[in-house]
Parts: sequence; C-alpha cells; structure tokens
Amino acid sequence: MIEALVRTALRQRLIVVVLAVVLLVFGLNAARHLSVDAFPDVTNVQVQIATEAKGRSPEEVERFVTVPLEIAMTGLPGLTEMRSLNKPGLSLITLVFTDQTDVYFARQLVMERLLEAGSRMPQGVVPVLGPVSTGLGEVYQYTLDKPDDGTRELTEKELTERRIVQDWVVRPLLRSIPGVAEINSQGGFVRQYQVLVNPDRLRHYGLSIREVYEAVGRNNANSGGGVLPQYAEQYLIRGVGLVRSLDDIGAIVLKEVGGTPVYVRDVAEVSFGHEVRQGAVLKNGDTEAVGGIVMMLRGGNAKEVVSRIKTRVAEINAKGMLPDGLQIVPYYDRSELVDAALWTVSKVLLEGIALVVVILLLFLGDVRSSLIVVATLVLTPLLTFMAMNYYGISANLMSLGGLAIAIGLMVDGSVVVVENAFARLGTAVERGESKARIVFDAVREVATPVIFGVSIIILVFLPLMTLQGMEGKMFAPLAYTIAIALAVSLFLSLTLTPVLSSYLLKGGAEHDTWLIARIKAPYLRLLHLALANGRKTVVFK
Repeated sequence: MIEALVRTALRQRLIVVVLAVVLLVFGLNAARHLSVDAFPDVTNVQVQIATEAKGRSPEEVERFVTVPLEIAMTGLPGLTEMRSLNKPGLSLITLVFTDQTDVYFARQLVMERLLEAGSRMPQGVVPVLGPVSTGLGEVYQYTLDKPDDGTRELTEKELTERRIVQDWVVRPLLRSIPGVAEINSQGGFVRQYQVLVNPDRLRHYGLSIREVYEAVGRNNANSGGGVLPQYAEQYLIRGVGLVRSLDDIGAIVLKEVGGTPVYVRDVAEVSFGHEVRQGAVLKNGDTEAVGGIVMMLRGGNAKEVVSRIKTRVAEINAKGMLPDGLQIVPYYDRSELVDAALWTVSKVLLEGIALVVVILLLFLGDVRSSLIVVATLVLTPLLTFMAMNYYGISANLMSLGGLAIAIGLMVDGSVVVVENAFARLGTAVERGESKARIVFDAVREVATPVIFGVSIIILVFLPLMTLQGMEGKMFAPLAYTIAIALAVSLFLSLTLTPVLSSYLLKGGAEHDTWLIARIKAPYLRLLHLALANGRKTVVFK
C-alpha cells in the first residue's frame, strides 16, 4: 500500500502540487476561523436550575422547592451528579452530565421534567434554567461611568438611575450580540414601586395586607373588550388600567365604607424604593458603581465574541446611545489574556520554525533539500488547523503548545526521504536512470523505518489521550494536536516530499557538510590514531 501511494503521487506529480497549493489556501482560511481561547475549557456538561422563592428561609426553600425538583430530576439519561445550594429566597440546583451528552439535549431533558414538576411548586414560584455558559464564560466586564465622575461618591439616586439604564438599555443592546449567552447586572439599586402599609390605618378600616396586595394586582392590568364595527371601520374596545405613576397606585380602591371609597393612599404611603441588596460593586475603593458581566455561549470563540462586544461598545459610546452622558467602561477583557497567551505560543512556534530552517541548511548542506523540507514544515501546521476545526479543538496554550513541541518532529520523515533521494540522485542519474524511478526507490527504501519511527512517537502520547475528566480536557488537546501534526507530516513525507524531490533535487555526492565534517574531525583523528597503534577498543570521552 505504501509503494502504491508513493507511485501514484509520482505519476500524478502536477495534481499533487496543485492539491498542496489548494490545501495551503484552505489551511490559511482555517487558521483565520480557528476558535481561540487562553486555556482549554475544563468545565463539565452542566445544567443549572435557579428558583426564586421570595421571603422563604433556606429550610423552607429546601423543603418546598429543592427537594421536589431533585426528585423530579432523578433518573435523567447521562446524569452523573446532582448538587444543590439553598439560600434565603433562592434555590440553585446543578445537574452534571457525562461529557458525551450534548448540552442542549441535556437542557431539553431537564425542561421536560420541570414542566412535570411545575404543579408541585408553591404558588408564584417558577424554576428557570441557567444560561448556556461555562465557568470560563465571563469574557467581558464593565461599569457605567460619566467622564466627570472622577473619585466622587455616587448618590443613591445616581446608582438607581444607572441600574435602570443597565437593566433596560445596556443589557438588551449587548445581549443581541452573536455568541453572548447572558448579561449579569451588578451593583446599584434595583428600583421598586413600594406600598408602605400603616397597620393602624388597616385596622381602622378593617383591611388586611393580603387585601391590599390583591387589590394592587387586580388594578394593574389592561382588559380587551372586543371589536366594534362602524361602517367601513373597526374600533378596538379595551380597558386601560396599567399603573403609570405613584398617583395611580394611590388611587386604587380597596373597599367601600358607607358609600365612601377607601383608597390605597388612605392606608399606605406609596413611594419609590429599592430591593434589599446582597452586595455592591466598588470601583477602585473610592465609590460604588453599576456594571455588568458578559457571559459567552458554551463552546464559543472567545476572541471573536469579545471583538464583537468591543465593536458594539465603541458604537454605543460614539453615538451617545446611553442617557445622561453615560459610557460603558470595561475593566476586564478576555482578549488581553488570549492575545498574551497566543503571543507566547506563537513566539515559541516561530522561533522553532526559524531554528529548524537554520539547522536544516547547516546539516543538509543543500538549499533545494532545505526548501523541500520547509514546504512540509509550513503545510503541516495549516492542515493541522483544518483538523482542529473539524474536531472542535480550540487554539489555546495547550493545543498550540503541542504544535510547538512537534515542530522538530514534523520534519523527521521529510529529512530522511530527501537525504536518501539526494544521495541516490548523485550517482544514478549519471547512469541514465529515470529521475522519478530513482526517487521512488529512495522513498521505498526508507518508508518503513520512517512510518515506524513516527508511529512510535505518536504512541508515546497515547496515554494523554486516555485521560478522563478535568485532566483529560486539560492535556488531551496537546496530545491530539501532536498526533494530528505528526500524522499529517508522515503523509506529506510520502506524497508531497517525493514529488518536490523529483522536481527540485539535482543530486550530488554523498558527503558530509562543512559543519558535520568539523564536528567529526576530532573523533576521526582519534580513531585513526587508535587503529595505527593496533588497538581494538577505542574509548571516546
């Protein structure tokens, strides 16, 4: 099979060269679209269920919310672990599935069980699924600032207004960006319409807090009355009852006493307020701030997503789309970490390529031979990028680090093939033999050792591919990248390298280069001296 592969490549030399050029173009395109991140995402397949139960203690949350949901989730296909966290008014359940389970399939299974468990939830309690993100999904963080803020302390009113802008303006604008899973708001005060009931007045009018609660709920809605035909026109009949101001809430009727209505304003004070906060965002230790965290979709391209976010943020700030002169000011940007990691690996990769080229020129002693090997060295990483895109391996410190490790190993097969072909061409061409036939015989002679040599190196990294869990997700990309690169280089050394050798090599005498001769000279003199003295054993130090 090996002989047939080499023979076919030499017979269709022009086609092989054209295919190599086409693959070069596709490889460059694959490098541009490669998913880029700083580190491999080691997060397992998770689905989170968040349930808000306001006013309930952790014990009540566990009894009435968490336990029924956990019972409903038992027996899900691929479920390996289930853990929960109960806080005042909040239940968090994390479901961990096997790595082979598709995250969207897992979410569909969980959603089906949630629909079944909905009837067992307390009234007004609705479980929701967490965003399709991972532990490394936080790619962009920002605050909302004005140019003249400086280090002054923001008032409660300013923090409330900025939180409104964050929730109702910035969050929808950024959430529409492709690749963004969720925008988590932080800091400030969440604005509320508050009805502060006076117990004495309630007792005076014979009312309860529940009656006030239900009356406010009933009187904050619109109702449809159908359609009224009028000749060629139709009129939409509807009752408008949505609350628009504090006065509207105060004017809601609670009951009637002796023909006199009792309003909400008679028993309570209606005002603006804010939710009870669980924390705050501090900026530089000087003042509070309002901001947000952008969560990336699971499996997304971090560099590409952050680039879209930065473009959108620049557009928002330039056009003044936020009220009161507010600007989106980032304080964390994943692209900086990604660029630093990529530059570190790319620098090592370029240095390795340059060093390999210099070593080839010095030790092969022939420019044409070096160019043939360099062609393999350039094409192999690009084809590896195509395979990485196909198998969903992102470019990060581990995968590109594996490529950097394999730089010196990629050229082994090509160097052996080129050197043997160069040596044979030096003598066989003079005897009138066909150049293609000479190259074929040279490749056939060394093909088996080259295959075994490269295969053994690939087998060395096989244990890394068998790692499971977090270790496997961290180190497997390195092993896979090295194996793919070496397999590609082996294929090229048996196809492209013989073709280029038949085109470019002229052949020459099989002698050592100047550098090799200088290195070997002292040892040869020692060997000649030992043989001259009649010794049978020579000890080299």
